[in-house]
Amino acid sequence: MKRPLLVLATVLLGSAVLAAPAQGEPTVIDRNLTVRTHATGLVTPTTLAFIGLNDALVLEKNTGRVRRVVNGAVQSTVLDLAVNFGSERGLLGVALHPSFPLDPGVYLYWTESTTGADTDVLSATPLLGNRVDRYVWNGSTLTFDRNLIQIRAIQQDAGQPERGNHDGGVLAFGPDGKLYVMVGDVGRRGQLQNLPCGPTANCPGPTVPDDQFGGPEPDDEHLTGVILRLGDDGSAPNDNPFFAAGAAMGGEVGANVQRIFAYGIRNSFGLAFDPKSGHLWDEQNGDDSFTELNLVEAGANLGWVQIMGPIDRIAQYKEIETTFGGRNLQQLRWPPENIADTPAEARSRLFMLPGAHYSDPEFSWKFEVAPAGIGFMNGRGLGPQYDGDLFVGAARETLEAGHVFHFNLTGNRRKIAVDDPRLEDRVADNNDKFDITESESLLFGTDFGVVTDVETGPNGNLFLVSLTHGAVYEIVRSRAR
Repeated sequence: MKRPLLVLATVLLGSAVLAAPAQGEPTVIDRNLTVRTHATGLVTPTTLAFIGLNDALVLEKNTGRVRRVVNGAVQSTVLDLAVNFGSERGLLGVALHPSFPLDPGVYLYWTESTTGADTDVLSATPLLGNRVDRYVWNGSTLTFDRNLIQIRAIQQDAGQPERGNHDGGVLAFGPDGKLYVMVGDVGRRGQLQNLPCGPTANCPGPTVPDDQFGGPEPDDEHLTGVILRLGDDGSAPNDNPFFAAGAAMGGEVGANVQRIFAYGIRNSFGLAFDPKSGHLWDEQNGDDSFTELNLVEAGANLGWVQIMGPIDRIAQYKEIETTFGGRNLQQLRWPPENIADTPAEARSRLFMLPGAHYSDPEFSWKFEVAPAGIGFMNGRGLGPQYDGDLFVGAARETLEAGHVFHFNLTGNRRKIAVDDPRLEDRVADNNDKFDITESESLLFGTDFGVVTDVETGPNGNLFLVSLTHGAVYEIVRSRAR
């Protein structure tokens, strides 16, 4: 039964509008590995969480259903939420409490529908329609426990096309036991998008509202483009990087600042902790330029909208965004002509909360390649050479028809290791949007569709969730090494 006030929604993937070419069989390049289909018949699956050895909860973006998959077979629907699935909204993220099943908490990120049913009508969601809720698993169903936070969902800006993208939606518990929540910018242009005075060409200058709902300060309607760090009850931990700064501000804005772990984020479908080091990594989707992989540390300002890609590539960022594609950064209030002309100018424009720091991405593509889910291989299930490696799925089915990239990390687990001399600068200088030139050595597999989640399973194999194939794939060793 749908709960009329609970709703999750829809289809992912940044600036990528999903195409549907003929579906091929997924393959991997390593001939010592093989792909097998673990589960099929799912509707726009986004993420999964293993609750047992061969027992998983799988989320469906467009239906709001949490499906139980046992031994690869879809057994039951354990929760059915009324979601707004227009564009990138829907049932998006899941995380189990670190003490699960002793603590049976299951945390969901989803977009609420105002109709009492699933809908893709963009306006049919509350202003704060993206929710993070805690549910309780009783062995057969999920029961609502509490709401942790409600986040901006609506993009109804005067004089602009209505949108439903850049919702983020990934959840992950860290090794510190805290819940990390990825929130896209939802099209906002305020302080957390590095516009201290709001959507004006420059600052200092008069501070202007971000939109008809206020801003540019991060009040409840403008807490976007962030990674939040919360206690398992939704509280702000007092060791968060901006906790003291938020306390000094006070009020709604100060309380929100206390929740922030990092900001300056455009949008992301991938957030994962390195099981070897505990470091947090994300992918970020560009508009037409500079997809990123980031090592995200406490207090990071990751640069958007002033910077995408390495700061010394600021001229390329401006050139691409002013001459290619939509040429509007998907938002008319701050056009790409406003991008700085020099790295120093870009850095000077950043909105820096007390204690914040900027750092370049650890890897970039010059033109957007639209990555999606990311995850680490934890263990030697695929062979020792893959243990601890990072895998990145695709947000489109075009070109390589759903590629998966594979990255080694350096010994200190803080950098991307490369063998291709073209990648020594940690930028793939590809030739066009969605082109993977200079990424050939990183290619792990193709034809996986839109990969929205990458997980190491309890059996030691690698599992990939394909939103467009309605499937979960399992990568296994096909021969002894």
